Formats: sequence, C-alpha cells, structure tokens
Amino acid sequence: MNHLVRPHWGSRGPSAGLALACLPLAALKDGVMAPLIHYISPEAMTSCALTRASLPTQSLLFLGLVAAVCLGLNLLFLTVYLICLCCCKRGEGTETKQPSSCCVTWTAVIAGLICCAAIGIGFYGNSETNDGVSQLLYALDNANHTLSGIDSLVSGTTLQMKVGLEQHLALLREIFTPRGDYLQTLKFMQQMAGNIVLQLSGLPVWQGASHDLSATAGQISFVEYYRWLSYLLLFILDLIICLLACLGLAKRSRCLLTAMLCCGLMTLILSWASMAVDTSAAVGTSDFCVAPDQFIMNQTQSELSAEVVHYYLYCSQSLSNPFQQALTIYQRSLTTMQIQVQGLLQFAVPIFPTAKKELLGIQQLLNSSETSLHQLTAMLDCRGLHKDYLDALMGICYDGIEGLLYLALFSLLAAVSFSTIICATPRAWKHFTSRDRDYDDIDEEDPFNPQARRIATHHPARGQLRSFCSYSSSLGSQTSLHPPAQTISNAPVSEYMNQAALFGGNPRYENVPLIGRGSPPPTYSPSMRATYLSVNDDHARHYTPEFPA
Repeated sequence: MNHLVRPHWGSRGPSAGLALACLPLAALKDGVMAPLIHYISPEAMTSCALTRASLPTQSLLFLGLVAAVCLGLNLLFLTVYLICLCCCKRGEGTETKQPSSCCVTWTAVIAGLICCAAIGIGFYGNSETNDGVSQLLYALDNANHTLSGIDSLVSGTTLQMKVGLEQHLALLREIFTPRGDYLQTLKFMQQMAGNIVLQLSGLPVWQGASHDLSATAGQISFVEYYRWLSYLLLFILDLIICLLACLGLAKRSRCLLTAMLCCGLMTLILSWASMAVDTSAAVGTSDFCVAPDQFIMNQTQSELSAEVVHYYLYCSQSLSNPFQQALTIYQRSLTTMQIQVQGLLQFAVPIFPTAKKELLGIQQLLNSSETSLHQLTAMLDCRGLHKDYLDALMGICYDGIEGLLYLALFSLLAAVSFSTIICATPRAWKHFTSRDRDYDDIDEEDPFNPQARRIATHHPARGQLRSFCSYSSSLGSQTSLHPPAQTISNAPVSEYMNQAALFGGNPRYENVPLIGRGSPPPTYSPSMRATYLSVNDDHARHYTPEFPA
C-alpha cells in the first residue's frame, strides 16, 4: 500500500510549512500556489507567520479589541446621525417629499436584500464549519479507537504470557519431572515468554493520549453543538427583523418600526460580537494550521518520544519504524515457542499422555498471541494514524477556516445592512408624520379629498343625491347639482352632443339622468332623438316670455 501524501506544510520542513501560512488558504486547497513555493524565500514568508504565532493570545485579544472598537464607532455614528436627523428641519415642499420617500424605501429594500444575502452566506459558512468539525471529531474518534486498541492488545498479550502460559508450564513441570530435557524445554519457553513481555513493555502506553483525545473530542463536540445552534437562532432573528422592517414600511406601522429598531440594535451588537469570535477563531485555527506538527510535538513531549511522534506525523518511507525491532523479537520468540510445543507434542505425548491437554492449551494460547501480533503490527503502522491526522487537518484547516471566514463575512454584511435599516427607519417615520399632518390640513367636506371618500365609504347612512349633471368641460366633471324634482334639464342639445363626442368620437344623444352614473350612456335611436327635440322645444316656448311688438 502506498503511503499517504502529506500536505505541503510538513513535506518541506517547518520553515516551508510556516511559509504557507502567508498564502491564501483557498489557493492552497486548489493547488494553485504550489508551484510558487519553489520560488519564494521561506525566510521572507515565515516572518509574518512567526510574528503572529509567537504571540497567539495577544493577537486574539487584539482582534477582539478591533471588533469592539468597530462596534463603538458604529453605535457612535448611529447616535450622531439620529441626533442630527432630529435637529435638522427638512422642507415641507411637495417636490422634496416624494423623492425622499422613494429614496428611503429603496434604501431599506436594498439593505434587506443585503441582509438576506448575508443570511445565505451565513448558512453556508455555518454548514461548512460544522462539516469541518464533524470531520475532525470523526478523525479523533478513529485515532482514539486505534490507540485504545493498541493498549488493549498489549495488555491482553502480556496477561496471557504472564498468567495463562505460566499455569500451563507449572502443570507440565509436574508431569515432566522424570525428564530433565523436557524440563529444560519448558524453561526455554518461559524465557521466550519473558522476552515477549519485555518487548511489549517497551511499547509506548497510549492510555494518556487516548484519554486526552476523548476529553478534547467531548469538549469540541459540546462547543460545536451550541455554536451551530446559536448561529441558527441568529439567522432566524435576522430574518424576523427584516420581515418586521418590510411590514412596517409597507403598512406604515410605527409599532412594527419601533420593535424593529430595538431588535435591530440588539442584532447589530450580536453581529459585531459574532464577527469578533469568528475572526479570532479563524486566526487561532490558522496559527495552529501553520505548524501543526510542532504544536503536537510540544504537547506530547512529556508522554511520547520525539522519534515516535515524528514517525506518525510524517509517515515517510525513508523513516524506520521505531517498533520494528520489538515486533521482530516478539515474532521470533513466538515462532520458537511454537516449534518447541510441536516437538513436545510429537515426542513427549506418547510418553506422557496427560501432557497433551496442557500442550494443546499452550498451542492455542500461542495462536491467539500470533493473531494479536498481526493486529498490533497493523495498528502500530503509521499509515492508519497518519490518515486520521490528515483527515483532522483537512477538516479543521480547510472546511473549518473557510466556514469561519464566511461567518465573519455574514456578520460584517449583517452589521452594515442593519445599520442602514436603522438609519432609514427614522426618515420613514418622519415621512409618515408629515404625510398625516398634510391629510389633517385638508377640508373633510372636499369631495375630492381621499379621507372624505374613505369616510363616506365607512358611513353609508348618508343618502345619495340623484342629480342631473351637465358636463361643461372636456374633463367630464360635475359642475352643477339640481334638485330631484326637476326631471328635464334646460341645457341645450348641442352641449350634450359635444360632451358625447368626447367619449365616443360621434355625437350621441343621451337621457340626462344617465349622466350621474359616471359613464357615457349608449347612443339613442332617431325616433328617441325626435321625441327629445320636440319636448325640448315645448319647454323652450313655455319659458320664453312674449313681448308685444
């Protein structure tokens, strides 16, 4: 099986690994920057990485301080803006109201769209971070299973050699008492078992490392669960605030706008706080990813030798297995014992039949120990743990940091969008107030007042006057109201003909009461026209005074 390829940060030594920290992570992931490594001086590249890695706590505190300063400046800007808006007197002209209202509306809409886009980015970043942490936890669980398996095999084999084999050898000594050569063989087998126990005791004890991995995995899982849940609730809160802003502007509701302002200020503070946490976590994780090998060696130097840690971290074919000698002695001792048992079964059992049961028990124990040897050899090989190590680095250094950067971008966009919405809301409030004041100045008896029309709609008890209207202008507005007793208008026929021509293009003769319906009536037939003209002439003669010549 081919050895796994290490990432670039460890394949060229510590300096080259630190140099990669100054290159974009996405470029490293895609392999774009790999050819440039051969042309960049490692000393020049490591300066920026070592500066940050040497003072990790101070750099994280500095980033948190920067975010706090940005939050303070943002709140200060909003405070000054609101004070200036309250003190500034805007003109009341009609020409300036409509453009201002349109500008405020579009500003709020654009800010809401930016907030929605930021929430989408945040969902993606939250998912990426969760995937990276899940991959890290999976790798830690596999490594913990391997280390605990090694300890279990070593302790089990040691117990068999010390207790199980010793019981069988004690019974065989009693059986082979008359034969000194057989007793010598049993003594030699006991020496081989002692060699196996000695070699197994030389292997590192992974119990401490396994316990540390379990504790670390538990803490990471606990923090990640509440981190993921907190961001999910923050996304939902942002969506609710955007919905409140849209409803408040659409319905012109001061109550919704007030609730949106309060929640928006709280979300603004949460956005800057989350940005500080995300940026600090991304920088701290990147500091680890600059030189993870050195960090792990420093953490394990009190429990494991540098040779063992180096073997598992780099897992190169040029590196020798530090356990190879112990495993070889184990294998040879086990083979020698099996040969001795086979000889005793062949030559001693015919003489001492009662020894067969004990010899078969020893043979079964040796076969079990050989199986444990193969399993132990596979678990101690560097490829398994090295693969888990690479999987953990891939999860935390690629998906994890990428997700944290997207979450930081979400926090920044959310802060900008909510600041814009908070700035636009007072202007919308002021526009609503001025518009209501303009409505209050209008005469309610004016039939063209929208409020008067709404009042008439909500109070239908007022009787409607049936009137005969004459359209005296090209706009078709009612200019005269006549009492219901009058059934025929004295207006000339030409006026109705001219007005009818405005609707249809041709002269139309209409009955006067139909004009009050608000729409042009149909054209009358010639007989109806003649009747109308005769009635009109009679009335003209009746009301015209006659003077003697």
